[in-house]
Amino acid sequence: MPLVTLDEILRDTRSQKRAVSAFNVANYESTRAVVEGAESMRSPVIIQVYNRLFEDTTGEDIAAMARVMAERSPVDIALHLDHAKKREHIECAIRAGYTSVMIDASDLPIDDNIRITKDIVGIAHAAGVSVEAELGHVPFGNTKANASLYTDPRDALRFVKETGIDALAVAIGTAHGKYAETPKLDLDRLQEIADAVSIPLVLHGGSGTPDDAVCKAISLGIGKINIATDFQEVFRTALPRALAENPTKPIDLFMKPVVAAMAEFVKAKIVTYSKK
Repeated sequence: MPLVTLDEILRDTRSQKRAVSAFNVANYESTRAVVEGAESMRSPVIIQVYNRLFEDTTGEDIAAMARVMAERSPVDIALHLDHAKKREHIECAIRAGYTSVMIDASDLPIDDNIRITKDIVGIAHAAGVSVEAELGHVPFGNTKANASLYTDPRDALRFVKETGIDALAVAIGTAHGKYAETPKLDLDRLQEIADAVSIPLVLHGGSGTPDDAVCKAISLGIGKINIATDFQEVFRTALPRALAENPTKPIDLFMKPVVAAMAEFVKAKIVTYSKK
């Protein structure tokens, strides 16, 4: 079936207390693994692409692959541009067929974040594309989350109303990349945010966050879980093993077990995060 928007794929997540897993891909094998894993579980899924892949044509190339895979798939698949900072990347993604984009102005003062996000919402919605934005700031790298950067529930309602976004990424204790120590989520803050706004909430930094904490967050309104580092680690672990076991096989053949390993990871996360 055709690619669906983020709004469509997340629409019932809050009422059903479940989340849709979103996996960051970078090539054919990772994209194929996400689709295979989702299809085997008969589950919707979100394919995410790093914003840096729009510094060349990789982001557009992945869009072409994802579109074909989705058209022959029985499950709902959304194609999402992750953490875009540049307007030109968002415009390029929309032209390439992405059904969702994230504008990330979370490192700016709230008034600037609102202004920039509102502008992108106008562009995207005119093209039938959903928009995710971030309020508060989820740090990158081996960094402990800073409570001063957490999402302020008092600002959440204003931000959602003034921007018209479809999904809100919140900062409640997670970080991108590998953790120096196990994160502790501020679930009370999440509850306040969920009480303030009705749109789906997004948890970035799903890799390394304990499943029980994530599942509790889902019960409080998180509808999208971003998974990148752990997913990429499966690729990095499976690839040398496949090469060692099949040193003379053609590329397409020795990559098959790599795809299979990544698909198994996708299946496991879907099982965990789609529980009601």
